[in-house]
Amino acid sequence: MEQIGVNQCFGGRQLRYSHASQVLGCAMSFSIYLPPQAEQGKVPALYWLSGLTCTDENFVTKAGAQRYAAEHGIAVITPDTSPRGEGVPDDPEGAYDFGLGAGFYVNATQAPWSQHYRMYDYITAELPALIAAEFPVDASRTGISGHSMGGHGALTIALKNPGQFKSVSAFSPICAPISCPWGEKALGNYLGDDRQAWREYDTCALLATAAERLPVLVDQGDADNFLQEQLHTGMLQQASVEADYPMTIRMQPGYDHSYFFIASFIGEHLAFHAANL
Repeated sequence: MEQIGVNQCFGGRQLRYSHASQVLGCAMSFSIYLPPQAEQGKVPALYWLSGLTCTDENFVTKAGAQRYAAEHGIAVITPDTSPRGEGVPDDPEGAYDFGLGAGFYVNATQAPWSQHYRMYDYITAELPALIAAEFPVDASRTGISGHSMGGHGALTIALKNPGQFKSVSAFSPICAPISCPWGEKALGNYLGDDRQAWREYDTCALLATAAERLPVLVDQGDADNFLQEQLHTGMLQQASVEADYPMTIRMQPGYDHSYFFIASFIGEHLAFHAANL
């Protein structure tokens, strides 16, 4: 690892690193906030997965999470949203919703994407192993959260890895990617034409076979311009009832898809994870 950034923040340290990822076949950056409690010993951790077009820095600079992380004594790890660098393929048309900045937290099976786009393995295995080896973080007390594409990533990863996480939350998640344009484009390219294979990365589909019942908190703004076409929160509400999987799903009046929304409720999400970690 190479440290590429450090800032004092609410008594802790906001750090940024670069490292060579064997899983993704490229250099990757991630950010980690270590609260002041990390000076005395290991602390619980929250992984945050960001949305389309983001890097590891958007959440760090816009969400205001460090204040609450310091209060609760939680480390916050923020990875990038896709592989990067020379030789990593991008959307042929340069669109924002696929390729660079749009890894969708899946393991691609189709060329040319399969060589680098293995964000699922990066988030569930490679990065946590690196964090556990290098930082005062308790891997047995870990939560996961995210926004939009990252909300989809947080929910599906938590559902597919029983025992790895103690809690999961999401802002404006893509709840049913097999049923929206963003998801159909990404999953079709990364995974191929077999729509049955897409179900392995669809929260609503995964609920039916979930092996454990994690505490879940979802916030969605009712003024979000992506709500009807892309996010389908209603489908998540229905799927959770059908699967008898209790979830706290809150529709927040007047809020949109932006980081202003995230900043307004991130304190409640940190408190939710703290109570479960």
